[in-house]
Amino acid sequence: MWIVYALLAAVFAALTSVLAKIGIENANSNLATAIRTAVVLVLAWGIVWMTGAHHGIKAISTKSWWFL
Repeated sequence: MWIVYALLAAVFAALTSVLAKIGIENANSNLATAIRTAVVLVLAWGIVWMTGAHHGIKAISTKSWWFL
């Protein structure tokens, strides 16, 4: 099942990039990428806090931190 999720993630990532190129005409591409990344980061941390998953940060091993 994970392969389906991986393929969907790749498709949606590509779609995001294409739609961003179409929608953003007079903006620096690096700035646009930084803004999209900031939005995703805020939403991801919001999900982590709403689900209570932030309590698991202490349980992450040093090895896992390096790979992250």
